[in-house]
Amino acid sequence: MGKLLSVADISVSPDHYIDGQRVSSTRYFDLHSPIDQRLLGQIAEGLDEHVDQAVSAAKAAFPAWSALSAADRKVFLDRLAEEIGKRADAFCQLESNDAGVLLSRMSHGVVPRAMLNITHFAEHALSLQDRPIDTAQAHHIVRHDPAGVTAIITPWNAPLMLGTWKLGPALAAGNTVVIKPPEWAPLTMSLLADCADAAGLPPGVLNIVQGYGATTGNRLVSDPRIARISFTGSVPTAQKIAQVAGANLVPVSLELGGKSPFIVLADAHIDKAAATGALMYRNAGQVCLAGTRFLVHSSIAERFVEAMRGYADGLRIGDPREPETEIGPIIHPRQVERVSGFVDRAIADGAKLLWGGKQHPFGAQYYSPTMLTNVSQDSEIVQNEVFGPVLTLQTFETDDEAVELANGTNYGLGGVCYGDEGHATEVAKRMETGFIWVNSFGIRDLDAPFGGIKHSGIGREGGDWSFEFFCNIKDVVVPKKPFEASFSQR
Repeated sequence: MGKLLSVADISVSPDHYIDGQRVSSTRYFDLHSPIDQRLLGQIAEGLDEHVDQAVSAAKAAFPAWSALSAADRKVFLDRLAEEIGKRADAFCQLESNDAGVLLSRMSHGVVPRAMLNITHFAEHALSLQDRPIDTAQAHHIVRHDPAGVTAIITPWNAPLMLGTWKLGPALAAGNTVVIKPPEWAPLTMSLLADCADAAGLPPGVLNIVQGYGATTGNRLVSDPRIARISFTGSVPTAQKIAQVAGANLVPVSLELGGKSPFIVLADAHIDKAAATGALMYRNAGQVCLAGTRFLVHSSIAERFVEAMRGYADGLRIGDPREPETEIGPIIHPRQVERVSGFVDRAIADGAKLLWGGKQHPFGAQYYSPTMLTNVSQDSEIVQNEVFGPVLTLQTFETDDEAVELANGTNYGLGGVCYGDEGHATEVAKRMETGFIWVNSFGIRDLDAPFGGIKHSGIGREGGDWSFEFFCNIKDVVVPKKPFEASFSQR
């Protein structure tokens, strides 16, 4: 086993977690903090044999775990959530240091949500057992049977929250799991393995194999023993996963980010809309559901820009571990290059820079909140996801024009619409998205569906929708009258 890493005085293993044991590797890769680029340690790289061991362990553990009742599984999962709570500060410190997430956001939002992701779905599973449907011909018993070994691949912008968001229903449904955490931010998933061990999860029920997507991730999703694949990340990676899954006829759930509209109608409360607009810079813009394309009615555009500028100028950028910080670093130097490249090319193509557009003086991986206007609908900056603190602004004259602009990309995850509530709601209904917030942002309910359309993904997560994916739906049919087999036509 590799030497434990010490990050912010928190001890965490750099090794895989397979069949209830820590497993080392012959290859390790460097992990750097986005805060100041310091080396946090070396992480075990998942080789083919590690993936095979993890899937084999999950496969072996599946019969006993799936045979438990939902109530019995809930006992384990409630203990898992308790163990997360006991290590709340450790989770906060680790994710802040290796992913650059605000420490305040971790403690007040992410860790409580991670616990809820486990307990909520464990409770929800209790209501899914043997649902009856009575018809004239038969009694139907609809079952949600566990699907099998589930592969979960999580992104670097919210590894703990999104990891538990998928893990909760997968385990509650009776599946066993192999997680491939993001190579740029793997530490909280490693700590989650310690929680699973302390909670007494049977060996093989949860396995974690670290590594790169192109190698470790590809090997995992290609394994023919995998029954479900749940992935959050980029479109190109999802397309590769879908090809492999298609060859094996494995159902996939894909959440792929967006280029969501933020519509400000003429009857909107300008200051409230601008205050919400500034939230799109949260997590340094590394938020898939952020409304990054501002579509503002021309009659209020000038006033809105000034209001928005005031909020953007007031954002405090710095060390995410400091309580007054509102925007932290971008995750990796490669992502900084991606963000700055988008902005530089947009300006070269004629976009007007309203504010930002450069590295922030706080550090190498900090980028100033940016707003660009004078952009065409078919431009790269409007059509493609930047995944950084970069917004665009376009104006419109009519609702029809706003809707056309809003729907005019290959993405369809979310959106925001500000205006008179009735007016904004009617416009929102016309959006080609998985969801859209009216005069609000970020409201989430674990019983509600979450997901996108077009290039923003396939499938829905949350409530019954999660279990429809992580389960095999079976109909047990019991006839009301004696059944006589016959090939005759009636």
